[in-house]
Amino acid sequence: MHDWAYFEEHFPMVLHALKRAKKAGTLSHAYLIVSTNADFRREFPLLLSCLAVCSSPAEDGAPCGKCVNCTKVLEDLYPDSHTLAPTSKAREIVIGKDAEDIDTLRWFEAQFHLSASGASGWKIGIVQEADTMNESAQNAFLKTLEEPPGKCLFLLTTGRASRLLPTVRSRCQILYLTDNKCEYDFPRWGDVPGILAELVAPCRQEERLVKAYDGAESLIGIASSLYQAASDEAQKEWESRLEQAQDLESAGKKLLEKRLEGATGSRYRRSREQFMSLIHTWCALLALRASGIPPEALPNREIAENMGDLPEKVGEKRAFKILDHAGVLLSSLRVNVNDELALRAFCLNASLKSGM
Repeated sequence: MHDWAYFEEHFPMVLHALKRAKKAGTLSHAYLIVSTNADFRREFPLLLSCLAVCSSPAEDGAPCGKCVNCTKVLEDLYPDSHTLAPTSKAREIVIGKDAEDIDTLRWFEAQFHLSASGASGWKIGIVQEADTMNESAQNAFLKTLEEPPGKCLFLLTTGRASRLLPTVRSRCQILYLTDNKCEYDFPRWGDVPGILAELVAPCRQEERLVKAYDGAESLIGIASSLYQAASDEAQKEWESRLEQAQDLESAGKKLLEKRLEGATGSRYRRSREQFMSLIHTWCALLALRASGIPPEALPNREIAENMGDLPEKVGEKRAFKILDHAGVLLSSLRVNVNDELALRAFCLNASLKSGM
């Protein structure tokens, strides 16, 4: 996990402003953290929570990361911190029936009408992937953002701020954490550029179908491994909490199991998004290179560095057709089209229908 010092090095102005606000007692009640980096969206809300609750801050206001409060936040054990994230197959945060409807907006809001149990007095609410709140849920959340209970800090994250209602965005201070590159950590991510390069490399007509088949099988294999990897990672992270849950009553165990299922689903969706992003990003870089953009002028140079003379061989016209097919793939996978079918269609189109 990236620590406070990492973010301070890469986003000094943002963190300087936050430290000054903490020292002056003027932290906002709501922040919208905007970043295309999924790790930043997952990690920075925890560090910002530490800034609020730290009992031994540095002289400049930075959280220590080691006191009891910071440790509990970073280990996801802080009693007054609650997280709302999409857990359904529809990947949508809904209003919910009532406060007993777990992982819905009504349940989430109900947590903040209770008194804080920690010594800091702070109650933290994290909404991961806030753009997945449907319009009704966003409208319902407005009142809480406008008139929050005392000493509450709401932290919303998104990689697609435009999908949030303007009224929601306007009630939050926006923190942009942009790094002009994509970092990938899903299984076998390093294989994807090579698979795509082999898929689109010029070849004889009779070889194209074989290339499309081989490319699809390889990409489907990677996509199929993502859920199990997410499950293993979540199980490892939640191991200590699962052991502690042995002493809980049945209702407590069920809630923890639901939380583990949600953590697994969240990690899987993050890996799947990274997988989709890498395919589209590589195709976009291919098109830029083929149109004459020099490697040193490209974003995400670490992905394009091994393309060699492939862009010239592919040609500008065909490269942009391949990018179009990648855009269709991205749209298909975002609406829960069967991954295998979508990937096979992409490989066939990229190899056979983009021209040579």
